[in-house]
Amino acid sequence: MAVRVKQQFSYHQLEAPNQQPSIQSNTKKHPKKQRNIITAKEKFLYILFVVIIATLSVLFLHKQSAIQQTTIEIQKIEKEIAEIKKQNVDLKVQVNELSTYERIWEKANSLGLTLNEDNVKVVPGE
Repeated sequence: MAVRVKQQFSYHQLEAPNQQPSIQSNTKKHPKKQRNIITAKEKFLYILFVVIIATLSVLFLHKQSAIQQTTIEIQKIEKEIAEIKKQNVDLKVQVNELSTYERIWEKANSLGLTLNEDNVKVVPGE
């Protein structure tokens, strides 16, 4: 019988050279235990890393928005300062125009005041 099995095996080999002979073996392949590629500690570290990066990103964006708001407020205040300086310059021009001797003399005459040198007092120290 052993001879016949050999003959059948070689016969099958001649018939289909591309096909593998089917030999049943008693050895069964046991599935290997696959080791977890990423351990629990590594998962924890990855999650911790992601949380830290996310927290730092949020803090960075918060600081940038605070800086932006402060910059906007500074620009508004600088604009107000420029407007007030312009108003001050205009008021100084008006003061210079209104404080001329000719205008003061005209205003005094229109109110009925006269120049009396006996009634003039000199204040020392000014």
